[in-house]
Amino acid sequence: MTATTSPRFSVVVPMKNEADNIDLLIGEIEAACQGDDFEAIFIDDGSTDATLARLQAAAKVKPWVRVVHHASSGGQSAAVHSGVQAARGAIICTMDGDGQNPPAEIPRLVAPLLAPNASPTLGLVAGQREKRQDTWSKKIASKLANGIRQRILKDNTRDTGCGLKAFRRDAFLDLPFFNHMHRYLPALFSAYGWQVAHVDVSHRHRHAGSSNYNNLQRGLVGIHDLIGVSWLIKRRKRVRPHNIGPSA
Repeated sequence: MTATTSPRFSVVVPMKNEADNIDLLIGEIEAACQGDDFEAIFIDDGSTDATLARLQAAAKVKPWVRVVHHASSGGQSAAVHSGVQAARGAIICTMDGDGQNPPAEIPRLVAPLLAPNASPTLGLVAGQREKRQDTWSKKIASKLANGIRQRILKDNTRDTGCGLKAFRRDAFLDLPFFNHMHRYLPALFSAYGWQVAHVDVSHRHRHAGSSNYNNLQRGLVGIHDLIGVSWLIKRRKRVRPHNIGPSA
């Protein structure tokens, strides 16, 4: 499999201290996308383990693997944003670097955006996890957070925390960037006039390593995020363009 300067889509994978998950993800991404024209961009977000070294080693033998490095950790949204900026594909598919998002789901996510009859207004295909393989405390915290978010933002998405998402690169880069924005993409895409579709995806146990976040951290930042995103969406003024004839 060779790399091209204009792949059909780009897979973006943020990683922090996920060295032991790299070989698994690279192998599964390659198997899932075999025969298609794609690239995978792995963002090392200030890791302190062997993540960067292993990614660089993989890039030397896999021409479709590209590496972006953050000298210090900027968080998941910053890593995703860097990956999208570096991407050469017009369609992006994101996934978490902990191995819990099966790469086999990638073709199902990008298909609606790559189809010959794809709607020009479809901007985002959001994965929604089924049968989550997490601790009971994480699942309860996530369910409560998703319920509150839906009531406030009315984004019609039951699970915005799923890392598996596909979207138009230009549409994403047109959104306002802020920390933790990756959790509010359905609401943001809708606010900017894009159609949002949903796909149920599978979920599995973490392959190796440990989570970089805990429930308390997510909850505390979530309160401020909801207030900010709600304000941002209400302030977003939608302008309907119309054709103006030539002047006399």
